[in-house]
Amino acid sequence: MSNEALEKAKSWVKNTYFSKESIDEIRQLLNNNNLDEITDRFYKTLEFGTGGIRGVIGAGENRMNIYNIRKATQALATALNTSFKSPSVAISYDSRHFSIEFARETAAVLVANNIKVFIYKRLNPVCLLSYSVRYHKAQAGVMITASHNPPQYNGYKVYWDDGAQVVAPHDQNIIDAYNDITDYNTIKSMPFEKAEQSGMITWVGEDVENSYQEKIRTKVINPQLCRERGTELKFVYTPIHGTGLIPCTTALRSIGLTNFLIVEEQAKPDGDFPTVKSPNPENPEALDLAVKLMQKENADIAFGTDPDADRIGIAVTHNDEIYYLSGNQIGTMLFHYVACNLKKLDKMPVNPYMVKTIVTTRLQDKIGAHFGIDVYNTLTDFKWICGKMREIEQTNPSSNFLFGTEESFGYLNHNFVRDKDGVGPIMLLAEMSLHYKIQGKTLIDGLNDIYTQFGFYHESLLNLNYYGKEGGEKIQRIMNFFRNETPKDICGDNIAIVEDYQLQNTHNLKTNTITKIDIPKSNVLGFIMDSGNILYLRPSGTEPKIKFYLLFKDDEGSLPEMKQRAIEKSNQVIEYIKSTTQKI
Repeated sequence: MSNEALEKAKSWVKNTYFSKESIDEIRQLLNNNNLDEITDRFYKTLEFGTGGIRGVIGAGENRMNIYNIRKATQALATALNTSFKSPSVAISYDSRHFSIEFARETAAVLVANNIKVFIYKRLNPVCLLSYSVRYHKAQAGVMITASHNPPQYNGYKVYWDDGAQVVAPHDQNIIDAYNDITDYNTIKSMPFEKAEQSGMITWVGEDVENSYQEKIRTKVINPQLCRERGTELKFVYTPIHGTGLIPCTTALRSIGLTNFLIVEEQAKPDGDFPTVKSPNPENPEALDLAVKLMQKENADIAFGTDPDADRIGIAVTHNDEIYYLSGNQIGTMLFHYVACNLKKLDKMPVNPYMVKTIVTTRLQDKIGAHFGIDVYNTLTDFKWICGKMREIEQTNPSSNFLFGTEESFGYLNHNFVRDKDGVGPIMLLAEMSLHYKIQGKTLIDGLNDIYTQFGFYHESLLNLNYYGKEGGEKIQRIMNFFRNETPKDICGDNIAIVEDYQLQNTHNLKTNTITKIDIPKSNVLGFIMDSGNILYLRPSGTEPKIKFYLLFKDDEGSLPEMKQRAIEKSNQVIEYIKSTTQKI
């Protein structure tokens, strides 16, 4: 343990700014000589990343607590008061431990900095935070959430005046202001009760929630189908102890999709998430109770949303087996359903477009081209998808947004918010499931129909975890190796093009020409091979891991043949990556 961390811990227990509980928590660690825990809590300050802060709850400089919430909020207030006259901020929070307390601390610091606040009376998902920013014409928003992280985490996400997560230059302005704060005593704050009495806090109620519901109902593709035959689809829904129960069930019932069952053990908000190892619907285990209920009640499909209800995972019964669709598959089916049926119903708007990330399946690009829909690719994370939406609105206002998606189970089927949304898209998922059911098909049948028409696309994600300082150095060595010692081929498939998003250029190895990439700088590498298969490398921005995205395809022969070849090739490349990175 460094002497610096120990001295910071000793200083914490002597500082009367902190509460007795917080001081006692650190004092106990000192008394027990728990050096590893002391080091972890004080070897650095909790970093404000490009979107906010996230970490384990507890006392200490490197923990999520009211003091770092105040620090982050003071930084936000400084940036807002520099950029706007009389700014206001919308606040929402999820079901995690201390979410409401952190939300109130956020409000109190904002009011102390003469900034008005709109805060929900009850917990609500990300989409309603973004909607509140836009509804109230606020200059920023704060969502208290750690998304699908384990129970010991919480977080603080910052949004700007369009309702999207903050981007340059505003993110850096907040980061700079955050890093300038070296003494918690310098932060402007007040008791929440006093802030409330000031008249600068407005409690947001059902009127705003209802307004959002009314808006998303306008995006139902075939409302007549839902009204007349909605009860024919039997499905299961679980909010996994999060914020989704009221908004998702309200939305589904409102359009006639009423034949559903709730996983009662997971219905109530609970920051311990007691029924799952991780409240992440990307993982099949998180849907275990929903699947059991689906099987018991002979339902067609099961949906699950994460704690802040911005991700949806699904499980479906097909030929008496349970299938878990990937984020790429769900996004592809939703986009295809929207495109195909808007065209069939003669509802396709002029100049339609969709936005996806570079690591999301290229099948969506092919579907877009087939239906005459412009497809834009951007960096990983919905903040960049929504940033592209804002750019297109400003530069080409006659364009019409249809859909946005990323491979990590995020979707957006309307333009009323500026982040991934679990509420509007769950309506679309259920509507699409009904559409296939009345044809005697499951979603797996529908997905295979798409593959038969456009070719088979197989996406894999390999996560390699490397912890601590040594782990960070290992990740950097891996990126340096692939960037500076680019192999000529990967498992016999020659590399034709190298995309380097840090250098912001594309290098065509065949013609030896370099072209600029018009996408923000990021430490991402892409290798496009002669076959059209693609490999991306990206260090995680929030976890100690490096991610390898494999986007493989095959379009010759029968569907079973295409699937076999693409999956075999993908597995070969995964083994190549594992063996290569071991040596670096």
